[in-house]
Amino acid sequence: MRGLRSLTGGAITLLLAMTVLAPTGAKAVTVEVAKKCSALMAKEFPPREPGNPAAGSAKGNGQAAREYYKKCVDNGGNVDGTADKNAK
Repeated sequence: MRGLRSLTGGAITLLLAMTVLAPTGAKAVTVEVAKKCSALMAKEFPPREPGNPAAGSAKGNGQAAREYYKKCVDNGGNVDGTADKNAK
């Protein structure tokens, strides 16, 4: 009986480890793309008061800015929807 519990516990531990360590398929964002998207987002959503990020954005809201940044990163640094021709 004890051997069966040990075997079952080991199988559950192995299954859990395989689930946690499985690759997610997500790709990494390069520094260049992140910087370019950050600069584009700053132009698209300028601060209400220059030098005071807590004042909020002059246009849009936080959700719109996050969606804009995500779209930019997903398109490789371009917000018009076309992927960069030099991207690999």
